[in-house]
Amino acid sequence: MAGMDPIADATSLVADRYPEARWALLTGSVLYPGSRTAGSDLDIVVCVPDESVGHRDSVRWQDWPVELFVNTEAGHRWFIAQETTRRKPTLARMIATGLPVAGPVGAADGLQRECRASVDAGPGPASASDLEDARYGVTDLLDDLAHARDSGEAEVVRAVLWERVGHLALAAAGQWDGGGKWLLRELRAWDPGFADRWLAARQDHRALEAVTRATLDAAGGPMFEGYRRQAPVVAELPATSAAAAETSGSDIQTPIRSTQ
Repeated sequence: MAGMDPIADATSLVADRYPEARWALLTGSVLYPGSRTAGSDLDIVVCVPDESVGHRDSVRWQDWPVELFVNTEAGHRWFIAQETTRRKPTLARMIATGLPVAGPVGAADGLQRECRASVDAGPGPASASDLEDARYGVTDLLDDLAHARDSGEAEVVRAVLWERVGHLALAAAGQWDGGGKWLLRELRAWDPGFADRWLAARQDHRALEAVTRATLDAAGGPMFEGYRRQAPVVAELPATSAAAAETSGSDIQTPIRSTQ
């Protein structure tokens, strides 16, 4: 990556592909030479005019892999709200830490201030029902692991349990959650000591059981007896996929999905 300039390259990409952009922000580890790796990409958030259609795009530009998050300001705000509800502030953090590469000076300042305040404030306490769901899932996996008779199944359960414990710890502490490497980053930001114990438990059965029980206790204890969820009221049964195929023949339509 020697000789490559992420800021200049991001600026030229946005100017070429989105000349109408109201503003654009380059974000992520590529902004920090000490964190940049040979696999670093350009993460660029682009704000386009209100009549535009938002999308996510993966391209290559000047030898960089590039992830583009393109939307109107209203569209970006919608995704931020959805992610905040899920306690994973991916887009908010990208905008909060981004460096402008397009648009008038200060064009993104308002939204950046809002995102910084939101990320700094945290998600607040998880709801009682969400915590119960998480506790129930971890309790069930711990029981499966204790009674596993197949080594392969035990290994799969152990891996899933280990990850769920990390999510439960963050929810119980009222912290942001994350997926992949961001799960560890959020754990380290909250409690480095817990993050170290959690990492060490990945390949240690007794350590995993200990950190799981401690996390459950901090979240309110194991959850089984008394766990109840109301099923939704269904007005009519949906058609099975086979029946739908018979009635629609070759005219099956693929629903449009959000791309961000």
